[in-house]
Amino acid sequence: MRSSIVFMAAGFGSRFGGGVKQIEPVGPNGEVLMDYAVHDALAAGFDRAVFIIRKDIEADFRAGVGKRVEKKCDVEYVYQDIADLPAGFALPEGRKKPWGTGQAVLACRNVIREPFCVLNADDYYGAEAFRRIHAYLEQQRTQGGPLDLCMAGYVLGNTLSESGAVTRALCHAGEDGKLKGLVETKGIVIENGAPCAPGCDGKLRKLDASALVSMNIWGMPASFIDYLEEGFAPFLSNLGDDALTAEYLLPTIVGGMIQKGRGEVQVLPTGDKWFGMTYAEDKRQTQEKIRELIALGAYPEKL
Repeated sequence: MRSSIVFMAAGFGSRFGGGVKQIEPVGPNGEVLMDYAVHDALAAGFDRAVFIIRKDIEADFRAGVGKRVEKKCDVEYVYQDIADLPAGFALPEGRKKPWGTGQAVLACRNVIREPFCVLNADDYYGAEAFRRIHAYLEQQRTQGGPLDLCMAGYVLGNTLSESGAVTRALCHAGEDGKLKGLVETKGIVIENGAPCAPGCDGKLRKLDASALVSMNIWGMPASFIDYLEEGFAPFLSNLGDDALTAEYLLPTIVGGMIQKGRGEVQVLPTGDKWFGMTYAEDKRQTQEKIRELIALGAYPEKL
């Protein structure tokens, strides 16, 4: 089965403090986090990489990432453009902020014709998520019903940053593992060794460290892009006072899809530990964790 791994690499990384964090070297031979994801994805059975980038970083991206990946598998580049809007819509005056992860994946509408896994370019996910998502996408399913998606579910305690607060989508799943809803929770920090987030009164409340969360790594049929296209114009029609800041986000889109009965999402738990490049301080910690994984034999010294 043909299948693609789709990297969302067009973000600006406002909390990273300069530079293009998606192509920041962290491995001993200049590898970036995407190199390790490509390694794990190809081992799991994916056979093509699609990079969603911005035009202004194209040259650096191709030199820093693309030229290596192109030696390992087929590669496609697509461009997320803030002005890429449906007919009849114009960019709101003063809008600088990108439209979010939903529009990023929608940029793949002319190149994706097969099941795919989409993920953030600046996160480390571990090999298990790719194996479980690929195995799920390989299963044959009846056509014509609700869209059949999956997502890797990470243990909250395995997804925290020592450098600052993070946002996580807490998962509510049924006994069958089907996702019932996502609760976007902002400002999660480590307090006395436990994850905590501010409540309505602003005071920190303790969260269940064993709860499953979404880290924005999804397995999807190609037809999900049609669903994204169907919903983008209604989203733009209802911006209201949020015309300069509203984002078309995958967790929100998927949550609405579930509520409407248009799709189902199977949560695939993974015990792997996340780390990523949210803050500038994360680079040193990421380099240390990569060295630890190499020492454990998870990756060769040179990919």
